[in-house]
Amino acid sequence: MQFRFALCFILFIIISVLFMNSCKSGNNNKLETKKKTNPVDLGQISALPDSFRFPADNPPNKTKIELGRLLFYDPILSGSKDVSCATCHHPEFMYAESQEISIGVNGKGLGEHRKFNSPNDIPFTKRNAQSLLNTAFNGIDVDGNYTPEKAPMFWDLRASGLEAQAQLPIKTFEEMRGHLFEEAQISDVVVKRLTAITAYRNLFKKAFPGSAAITMDQISKLLATFQRSLIANNSRFDQYKRGNKSALSNREIEGMNLFISTGCARCHNGPMLSDFKPHVMGVADNEKLAVSDSGFQHYYAFRTPSLRNLRFTRPYMHSGKIQTLENVLTFYEDLKGKELPNRNVNRENLDPLALKLKVDFKNISTIIEFLNTLNDEHFDKKIPATVPSGLPVGGRLK
Repeated sequence: MQFRFALCFILFIIISVLFMNSCKSGNNNKLETKKKTNPVDLGQISALPDSFRFPADNPPNKTKIELGRLLFYDPILSGSKDVSCATCHHPEFMYAESQEISIGVNGKGLGEHRKFNSPNDIPFTKRNAQSLLNTAFNGIDVDGNYTPEKAPMFWDLRASGLEAQAQLPIKTFEEMRGHLFEEAQISDVVVKRLTAITAYRNLFKKAFPGSAAITMDQISKLLATFQRSLIANNSRFDQYKRGNKSALSNREIEGMNLFISTGCARCHNGPMLSDFKPHVMGVADNEKLAVSDSGFQHYYAFRTPSLRNLRFTRPYMHSGKIQTLENVLTFYEDLKGKELPNRNVNRENLDPLALKLKVDFKNISTIIEFLNTLNDEHFDKKIPATVPSGLPVGGRLK
């Protein structure tokens, strides 16, 4: 009797152990499945490369860079010969501008001092002028992959590649074209103007040996080549990521970790701290515009801007309606609970990644300390003393 009881007890223990292990294994499988189906991807940030890529049909050289610089500062590219590319992208402002939204045609002055001439019937440009620094890297992902010809440009992604981007401001009414010429005319007008100037003819022959005539394609390639040369890729953040662990303070490292843990790097990722994708954020329109700016494909989405050199490129957002970095982070902190600044955007249309942000007011100053490590003031600031047209360098800046 005792033997049978002992045998039953041993069998009970064995069955119990097997059952518990089976349950434990099942729970582990559930946890593993949960991990696989619900990964926590907070994004990655990294240093900029030492060099940039360029299209096969537009290799850079010093001659092309310097001719591109002259064109960049020469108002001969504008309809009324009063505004240049540099008017709204000046080295004094990190090749951006301190205006909320820019004044192109029929204006005078530089930066926040720029005003429309009187009388005026030209509207403001549609959006805040983004910095041209490091646009050679536009489209770069977290693994360093990008294609220069397909580089996403503008807040609404309406152009791919710097070559395509370069022509659009020249053709845009409020930016550079103005009243004198139709969009279909302005390219031919600009080519004829440059061809009529001996100095430009000679410079184009050096830049494009064997070419019989100046073309708009050449103009866009030269402007793109110059813009690609505007590199600022040695910030303290870059130095830290390349191995110099003393480049950042402990508080700046804490800010970097908070930047990632709050979810900012889901969109502001990679070497440019941008995924270069459009997102709906509900940012306020600029009241200077006659109509609401509906952005990418008219659903109020705008491309993630780079966060490099933020200290010098205020104001922020596509509409320029946020003046400080503190207010930018407060805007994101308020997204979940407060009324959206843009009445045309419903809360259900907000980007899901924006709603996942966990920005806490107490961490804002620390995150900003990290953001300031992304500044690099060492870049090409050379302004030509004169341009071949003889017009004021940069346009009417005084």
